[in-house]
Amino acid sequence: MRKPPVRVDAVLVQAVIAAALSFAHLHDLAVAAGQDGWKAWAYPVSVDLLLVAAWKRLRSGESKAAGWSWFLVALAASLGANIATAGLLDLSHVPPWLRVLVAGWPAAAFLGGTLLAHGPATDRADVIAETDDAPAPEEEHEVEPPVRARTPQLVAEPAPPSPPTDHVPAALITHARKVAAEHHTRTGAPIDTATLRARLGVPAPLAEAIATHLT
Repeated sequence: MRKPPVRVDAVLVQAVIAAALSFAHLHDLAVAAGQDGWKAWAYPVSVDLLLVAAWKRLRSGESKAAGWSWFLVALAASLGANIATAGLLDLSHVPPWLRVLVAGWPAAAFLGGTLLAHGPATDRADVIAETDDAPAPEEEHEVEPPVRARTPQLVAEPAPPSPPTDHVPAALITHARKVAAEHHTRTGAPIDTATLRARLGVPAPLAEAIATHLT
């Protein structure tokens, strides 16, 4: 597949050339005002970024007064550097007031960038974003009353049949007599039905039947 030919945008080329010239003029003015090394290169970057931030604020349509104010400040700094390097000022003998302006520019640029970045436009955008992300209110639905489950009626289980008391094994009676005699020897009193039942481990009716055989 044949690639389309690359077209050069004349407006874009012109913008790049103008930006490069303005960048160089700001750098030269910063050097002449006593800012050398990396600081001289940071000045044009600061001016251009403030221009971009102000233009972005104007495009957003919010707080245009602040956008226009800082846009004109950055434009004056850029345009002033271009004019100053055109030969109107002796860059070898920069006046003190220009040195003060150049030295104070970082604080002004920081203030402007901060106000533009965290102004009303940003706050409103955050509020709109939070509103969009908020969950939509749930639709009201008629809640049907819960159906009460019928409580199952507990049916009492029949009690186990009592063992027959008429026919008590003789061996059990003999063992019961020994237990009763031991109890009488130890306590001096006849054994009662409850103690007899506990010692033999038999149901109450059977213990009562055995007790009748011990009397």
